[in-house]
Amino acid sequence: MRLVRFLAVVTVMVSGALLGSGCGNSRAKASDPIAVPSGPMTELAKQVPGRIKGAGASFPDAFYQEAVAGLRQVATKLSVTYEAVGSAAGREAFGQGLSDFAGTDSLVGEDDPIAAGTFRYIPTVAASIAVVVNLPGVTDLRLTPEALAGIFQGDIGRWNDPAITASNPGQELPDREIVVARRADGSGTTKNFTRYLDRAADNWRLGGDDTVEWPSHTQGGQQNSGVAQIVIDTAGAIGYVDYGNAAQLGLTMAAIRNRAGRFVAPSIAATQAAIDSSELTEELTYDPLDAPGADAYPITAPTYLLVRSSYDDATTGRAVVTFVRWLVTEAADTYAADLGFAPLPERFRTAALSALDQIQIDPR
Repeated sequence: MRLVRFLAVVTVMVSGALLGSGCGNSRAKASDPIAVPSGPMTELAKQVPGRIKGAGASFPDAFYQEAVAGLRQVATKLSVTYEAVGSAAGREAFGQGLSDFAGTDSLVGEDDPIAAGTFRYIPTVAASIAVVVNLPGVTDLRLTPEALAGIFQGDIGRWNDPAITASNPGQELPDREIVVARRADGSGTTKNFTRYLDRAADNWRLGGDDTVEWPSHTQGGQQNSGVAQIVIDTAGAIGYVDYGNAAQLGLTMAAIRNRAGRFVAPSIAATQAAIDSSELTEELTYDPLDAPGADAYPITAPTYLLVRSSYDDATTGRAVVTFVRWLVTEAADTYAADLGFAPLPERFRTAALSALDQIQIDPR
């Protein structure tokens, strides 16, 4: 696996150098070779001109940045940028015409400035949302959905609470205060995490959305990196971030009890098991949360790119379609698994490519 650090958001330009801005990830060494996918889409991308930009979810940012950096090696005519600003901000920018595509982990809502029929969902990859903890000496933590709900809504305040120790027999958990780290920005990761709790835990009261009314004692971090940093810096902390970054940072990840009654830790295989039991809708969305199956990790989240149903500028439209086709095929096969993301099943990929074929591009 290529070593990737969880640093500030990196806006990668195919036509330029790696530029740091905000929160996200970057390669550990500038000299590390970047694998370049091979295949017909890579060859096509070499010939396509254009400058396109996207913004949105930080959850898939590690994959998107590595993919764009790889494309930069071969597609000298095509410039792509992606800024991880969070799903809500990405949808807003897309709706206001400030970006050519957007990344989102949650679906377009009534409050988003995006009219129905003007966009398409393109599923890209999926990943586990890892529940990460900083508990010195504890490396094998198990949590039920009910205990997880109690922790994040403030009903459980110490690590040796019976609701936690009951699932961890033989392990001495500390009499230490629990510090809850959660997203401060509007986030598809938050929406998927809270939707899972709303579905799986009878005691959850905060609902499920990009933002919820967290208890006042919780600590908010901007994007996945901010949540991870709180956990790293604070003994007794717990938070939620994408599996790839949790693994790269060496964070302790809890095993969560799934619908089959098994405690399953985040992994690519457990993510794939959840996806395999999911159905793709006509809009190309799917819901792997709390999926059935003994091997499924229950907090598995999809992520999408939003693209326009039609592009008035032919150069921009062709560049977007070419880039996204390349992203979900050769780039996903090359980069996703190394960064902790699961490539989508072939039936999902086929549907995504068909949707891209239907995008209308003004020939002028």
